[in-house]
Amino acid sequence: MIVLTGGAGFIGSCILSHLNRIGREDVVVVDHLDAGGLKKQNLAGKKFSEYVDKKEFLERVIGDKLPGSVDCVLHMGACSSTILQDARYYQENNYEYTVHLAQWALAHDARFIYASSAATYGDGSLGYKDDEATTRRLRPLNLYGESKHKFDLWVLDSGYDQRFVGLKFFNVFGPNEYHKGEMRSVVAKAFDRVVREGKIALFKSYRPDYKDGEQKRDFIYISDAVDIVMFFMEHPAINGIYNVGTGEARTWNDLARSLFAAVGKEPCIEYVDMPSDIQPRYQYYTQADMTKLRAQEYQKPFTSLEDAVTDYAGYLKDKRHL
Repeated sequence: MIVLTGGAGFIGSCILSHLNRIGREDVVVVDHLDAGGLKKQNLAGKKFSEYVDKKEFLERVIGDKLPGSVDCVLHMGACSSTILQDARYYQENNYEYTVHLAQWALAHDARFIYASSAATYGDGSLGYKDDEATTRRLRPLNLYGESKHKFDLWVLDSGYDQRFVGLKFFNVFGPNEYHKGEMRSVVAKAFDRVVREGKIALFKSYRPDYKDGEQKRDFIYISDAVDIVMFFMEHPAINGIYNVGTGEARTWNDLARSLFAAVGKEPCIEYVDMPSDIQPRYQYYTQADMTKLRAQEYQKPFTSLEDAVTDYAGYLKDKRHL
């Protein structure tokens, strides 16, 4: 039996889709469905043994009322907003919830794979190496990153990096993120306007060393991110905290041009002011150091940005789900 938290969310529902494709339906899906029903659409057509609301599930965890047959916990559930200003909510929902679930997994000898984030790296001044020494020195720029970093430190301080897998997801994009609102990828948010008006808006740069649109991110397609999760699920002897990126930083202009090419239009990029509250916490460059993962003999090539955007455009045309 697999427990999949955040199973109706973006990454979680894509993991569920993959599990179904390889014949796994013994999955307890945990989430909190939105009032508009967009997240529920991520579960349509998928097979799982039970759906449990996240609050009820936490009660079961604390009361030790989960089935004893659970052999793997894929903890993808969390508040992923980088702009919410509610420290207590992040503490309870992202950190304490994860600690409870991790302790249950330890007590029941279940594999525990959890989602961390590239937001833990802060402004990137310390680099993007996923080793313990770097991790301990990181200073995230927002409450979301802080909540993820706090749990990473709990894992390291407890020595559980020898038992758990933490995955620092970089800029993941692809089908099933439609419910995320402003937290959707730029590809998802811009697609309709690019098709309709032939225009896209990107943030101006406020640093002289980066021209407008030349800020860089490590963009990773959802199928590649899911493949890495599955790798760790299939290799229980491999543990630790790992980056989930491609190892290649690309510009927002690259992303925009890829989207225009995917829909057959000439690029027309507008550069707009960045909201003042975002400017102090904005990451101008991210690039995952993938040395540690590659050393574990994960050799699958990553989808190029151009191919990923082209594939995703096929889904965005009619908002298809994985």
